[in-house]
Amino acid sequence: MEKRGNLSINSENMFPIIKKWLYSDHDIFYREVVSNACDAITKIRKMDMMGEYTLPDGFKPRVDIVLNDKEKTIKIIDNGIGMTAEEVEEYINQVAFSGATDFLNKYKDKANADQIIGHFGLGFYSTFMVSDYVEIDTLSYKSDAASVHWTCDGGSDFEMKDGEKKEVGTTITLHLSDDCLEFCNEYKAREVIEKYCSFMPYEIYLSRENEEGTETIKESEKRDDDIVIEVIEPEKKEETNTDSGKEGEEKKEEEKKLKIRRRPQLLNDTHPLWAKTPKDCTDDEYKEFYRKVFRDYKEPLFWIHLNMDYPFNLKGILYFPKINMEFESAEGVIKLYNNQVFIADNIKEVIPEYLMLLKGVIDCPDLPLNVSRSALQNDGFVKKISDYISKKVAEKLAGLCKTDKENYDKYWEDISPFIKYGCLKDDKFCEKMNDYILFKNLDGKYLTLPEALQINKEAEEAAAAEEAKDENGNKVEAEVVDENGNAVNGEGEANTDSKEDDKEKEPRTIYYVTDEQQQSQYINMFKAQKMDAFILNHNIDVPFIQQLESKNQDIRFQRIDADLTDTFKSKTSKKAEKEFEEIEKTIGEQMKKAVKNEQLTVKIEKLKDKKISSMLTVSEETRRMQDMMKMYAANGMMMGDLGMGGQTLILNANHPLVKYVMDNKEGENVNTICEQLYDLARIQNAPLDAESMTKFVQRSNDIMMLLAK
Repeated sequence: MEKRGNLSINSENMFPIIKKWLYSDHDIFYREVVSNACDAITKIRKMDMMGEYTLPDGFKPRVDIVLNDKEKTIKIIDNGIGMTAEEVEEYINQVAFSGATDFLNKYKDKANADQIIGHFGLGFYSTFMVSDYVEIDTLSYKSDAASVHWTCDGGSDFEMKDGEKKEVGTTITLHLSDDCLEFCNEYKAREVIEKYCSFMPYEIYLSRENEEGTETIKESEKRDDDIVIEVIEPEKKEETNTDSGKEGEEKKEEEKKLKIRRRPQLLNDTHPLWAKTPKDCTDDEYKEFYRKVFRDYKEPLFWIHLNMDYPFNLKGILYFPKINMEFESAEGVIKLYNNQVFIADNIKEVIPEYLMLLKGVIDCPDLPLNVSRSALQNDGFVKKISDYISKKVAEKLAGLCKTDKENYDKYWEDISPFIKYGCLKDDKFCEKMNDYILFKNLDGKYLTLPEALQINKEAEEAAAAEEAKDENGNKVEAEVVDENGNAVNGEGEANTDSKEDDKEKEPRTIYYVTDEQQQSQYINMFKAQKMDAFILNHNIDVPFIQQLESKNQDIRFQRIDADLTDTFKSKTSKKAEKEFEEIEKTIGEQMKKAVKNEQLTVKIEKLKDKKISSMLTVSEETRRMQDMMKMYAANGMMMGDLGMGGQTLILNANHPLVKYVMDNKEGENVNTICEQLYDLARIQNAPLDAESMTKFVQRSNDIMMLLAK
């Protein structure tokens, strides 16, 4: 039998299109031909199961890749189903006709649903991206079949004739182009095959043709296919007097060794961990798999094993890695597989964007891939897969928080960027995680959001019920109000009456800190009043708390320096309050003039902590806007001094310096003291800009000189 002809193709220029456009990476031909080889093995095993063929005794499914750098060839050999001349005509000569699809349609009612890897007839033609010409030698499993030899030089002409192959299966020989010789280099071939084929379902071996290398094994380790070059006898040891004295003891003979032709290297794991059920996997196996696949020798924090059969088939393992956020980029890698065949990393249609910070593998045979398998077709089914993965991650985290809170606390600093980013990107994920988000308080303890809402209630209620006293400590008649503006009676009970409904709607405040060192004065005030706040010092925290506020109408976040609540003030009589209001007007003007800030608001309050002379507050809304401006460097403005708007300077009427200013408005050094009080308050909020810091240091020196005189 000999035949020549033209390939039946859909375009006159199919090969240039394949070479240039079909696949973005030329090394992908390895994936395609090895996938087809595994596909052929799956088919012949189905024939055996259905009684249409009997596999030979000792049959071991395998794919061999044989390199010959001298001849510039690569051979891909399988012991699969093989092809008849008619099948070569149909599946090879008629490009873009899928043999795998036809096979499944023909036998779908006769066997179980073992997956066939190949979905695209064009896969074989990826070999022409790297080859000057390609040969196929194949022998079908059918009893009366003749072997077939097929060649094509990458044009539209082919040659097909009887072949000489004796064993059932297929050998594809690639004669590489000069610019693609790297692919028959052993190290390059191993790298590419391990990238695409590490978990294919049948063993894949790599070897060099006419291998001259050797290795030494014990005689007991010899396999039937080993080629023995030399037998190495054990060295004879001279018998010592000590040895001869040990009568009755059997001398253990040393085993012979064999020098053999170097064996082909096994390159894949046919039973990846994700294909097992979670109960059959140990922690050590999960960690070893992580090290092997991701070359990361830091242990993962924990992992999620996905295992789903309905309504779609999906398996995988997602690892939460330990990341040093200060020195490492938070970039993960999730490898996507289709029937154990590597497709791509981080395909955003399948993997929710925020989970790409994780490391993991996902195998989904039902993915609607395009011809090159490197991207997904637009399909609503893909969105369901993405939603499922997101749901399982949320369930795992919630379960961990409920059943293993101690470890969940330990993990939080590492996993919080993933979770916070996820809450920003996915509303459903945010809703599922709402009650399992943790906040670290000033003592380093982690609390959930519901717990965080309760922490300051006791201190606030105590402050609201506290008796009002004048500056001499005498009880005065004063209206005391709680945090919601409701009047409180002498027994500390709120007279809410018809305001009860409004109270329920009033949001609870959660206080937070962004810089423990910078805001230490405020922290000390909080602790003194047995109040608590949470540390939110990551860049993502600003948008994150805004997201939580939008999802929880009953809460609001406020930085501890945004306002001064009644908890920190001494109660004063109405008479004293009116006096302070009068003084505020005059001192306020004097202070604005001294510090050259007309936007500054000045208030006089009696603080419980008499050591504090002045404080600066910036409203939460103003500061968030300024933070946003800093983040985007809006209009090139420098915002290191918090800007000049939205500031309120609070002067403590209980402090001697403030009393001095109140009593000596025309004093010689009042302006200097005003400037110093202002800068002392500012420096507790944020670093001073260069000019302000220079003035502050110089002024401090001047003040010390006055003390020294």
